[in-house]
Amino acid sequence: MSIDRCRVCGNKLELLLSYENMPKAAQHMPNMLERLAERGVDLEVHQCKGCGLAQLNNEPVPYYKEVIRAAAFSEEMRSFRIKQFENFVNKYSLQDKKVIEIGCGKGEFLSLMKDAGTNAYGIEYADDSVNLCNDNGLEVSKFYIDSEDDILPAAPYDCFFIMNFFEHLPDPNTTLRALHTNLADDGIGIIEVPNFDMIIKKKLFSEFIGDHLFYFTKETLCNTLAKNGFEVLECSEIWYDYIISVVVRKREKLDITNFYDHQVKIKKEIEDFINHHAGFVAIYGAGHQSFAVISMTKIANKIKYVVDDAPFKQGKYTPATHIPIVSNKHLKNDPVDAIIVMAASYSDEVARKIKQNFNEDISIAILRDFGLEEINE
Repeated sequence: MSIDRCRVCGNKLELLLSYENMPKAAQHMPNMLERLAERGVDLEVHQCKGCGLAQLNNEPVPYYKEVIRAAAFSEEMRSFRIKQFENFVNKYSLQDKKVIEIGCGKGEFLSLMKDAGTNAYGIEYADDSVNLCNDNGLEVSKFYIDSEDDILPAAPYDCFFIMNFFEHLPDPNTTLRALHTNLADDGIGIIEVPNFDMIIKKKLFSEFIGDHLFYFTKETLCNTLAKNGFEVLECSEIWYDYIISVVVRKREKLDITNFYDHQVKIKKEIEDFINHHAGFVAIYGAGHQSFAVISMTKIANKIKYVVDDAPFKQGKYTPATHIPIVSNKHLKNDPVDAIIVMAASYSDEVARKIKQNFNEDISIAILRDFGLEEINE
């Protein structure tokens, strides 16, 4: 069954390329008898109209939950990974920290991460691979992330890594969100995928295979990670530019609780100003900020009216607090002793206009970002 929506952002897909009688899967190699009935499949390469991610629209291959790693037979790759992991562990102080590989295969890279000085764990779906890892002294569990609420064995972790497996996963959002949940607050990770920027540049049309559902560029990979709660720390092309390697950090939750403290400060300053003028106070500016301040500081019963120069606002009332909104003529017809100007970047201009055109003796205060500032000029 083919799909017509992006697996990452949900926008519609647009067809780029179509290939007939293609290999069914990279690991599907029929023997002499099987070849008589074996047939190829059609592959379609699409691009998301929203996020731009290139992807196939076919179902994943039957063994998509398992990692099969031919690169493990390369001595050059092994040497490369040893150096890469050692540098990574040193740079991010991961010695003796808990690190998990998502889709660890037979432990080819997990063992190197362990040798680099981490407390290395892994999850893998293939029974034979899990058993082999455990026989070799690696901490590996049979597990596949099916839900963003999944709790990984021995979680939480300080770090995760996914090596050329992410592009196989039919639901990358779920995997990333589950990892976000299973990481420590300052957790980091490595994600590596085939480099579609390089594939485009070199016109490598032979790179399309049913196993790889996604074809990430640097941009689309970083966008996918950001969408799911990760900040990209590093993004580079490695291994003869065939691989995009990204280091990410779990995005921290914003701490804006100090807004409450600032709100208390502003409220007190406004109340002190109003009380000093016996309740004959107006507000100048019927914008969203003044509406919010009136509500949050609970001063509606102490404000005579709100002035605004926009005719379409006049004759109406402030939302939630129901103070009349009037034209500036009221400053002469129904004067007040003091005005609090809440006109954002126009506040100084408004204050000057009040002094010049209405009442030189009127007390004016401007609500600044730092607090209430009385204007004595």
